[in-house]
Amino acid sequence: MPTLATTVDGLKLPNPFVIGSGPPGTNLNVITRAFREGWGAVIAKTVSLDASKVVNVAPRYAKLHANDPKDVIGWENIELISDRKFEIWLDEFKKCKDQFPDGILIASIMEEYNHDAWTEIVERCQDAGIDSFELNFSCPHGLPERKMGAAMGENPEIVEEVVGWVMAAAKKPVWAKMTPNVTRITDPSRAAFRGGCQGVSAINTIRSVMGVNLDTLRPEPTVEGFTTPGGYSCRAVRPIALRMVMEIATMIRREFPGRTLSAIGGIESGGDAAQFILLGGDTTQVCTGVMKFGYECVKRMCDELLAFMEKHKFETIEDFKGKSLDYFTTHAELVRMQGERKAKDKAAAEEAAAKKMVRADDQWSGDEFVKQSDALARS
Repeated sequence: MPTLATTVDGLKLPNPFVIGSGPPGTNLNVITRAFREGWGAVIAKTVSLDASKVVNVAPRYAKLHANDPKDVIGWENIELISDRKFEIWLDEFKKCKDQFPDGILIASIMEEYNHDAWTEIVERCQDAGIDSFELNFSCPHGLPERKMGAAMGENPEIVEEVVGWVMAAAKKPVWAKMTPNVTRITDPSRAAFRGGCQGVSAINTIRSVMGVNLDTLRPEPTVEGFTTPGGYSCRAVRPIALRMVMEIATMIRREFPGRTLSAIGGIESGGDAAQFILLGGDTTQVCTGVMKFGYECVKRMCDELLAFMEKHKFETIEDFKGKSLDYFTTHAELVRMQGERKAKDKAAAEEAAAKKMVRADDQWSGDEFVKQSDALARS
């Protein structure tokens, strides 16, 4: 009987489905709801020491629909990190762990380029009882204007340095959340591992403009007639996320064996999760999917992932983690392999034709007479 239970960086999860940092983990009420529904872990919305600088606007979401207007395939947000006081978060972290002592609660943290600030936020969060950290180096809007989020994540040297600061203070496992808005996502990921963190998370949202309203001529989402580029998520980003997860997992296998990867990007089903795990993910995060389907979607996804495992006779997540990485190669190698296969097919066809060629009068057949005649002719 397969099991979804898994242990990642010493964290014991009942399943690999993790609430991704964002609105689904924005306060104690929704975090505890997630644990009641059976999520493997919850990453709270990103916190900082000084929430007074965080001011959200409305509307702050825009959706991309398929031909069916009820089918949302893309989601843009211009939402910032938590605007709630840090002291409130510390209190809620403690209350959450009191209510769900076995629930894996992960603090997503973000600060400016300041050693003392990163050290303080780490120490105070772990004193409140959280189980792990995720470092937000990847928020693509708003915060980069303050040299936070993606402004750090785009610079491998800064990533390595800040991760080093965190690891000097952290007594809990640390994941660094990567931005996809770079040329090679392996560069900041490699820097994070050099800094000492146990794992990375990828991908955060893709910097985007959802579209322009052809009636008003204003880009969406429109706030006072204006907007700003935001972060794109939902299942439309999944192929890009799969590629980046594959690249990071391949790097981990070659350069940092034993480090971990939390996969993110358009996961809405157990089958989606299976693909990310096959490409090297240890866990799979869901954020926009919860906003579309509700916290209860974890039950369906668990059932779907178990069905996949039963079909292929996998007993544990580890049995198929990274199993599809072996099937990636270069385009030149694809050309070589296909040419080799075609040459073998041609040789086999010629050999088969030669076996059918009449070599004596007693081999002629009335049923095959035309084919035998053709075989004796030069093509």
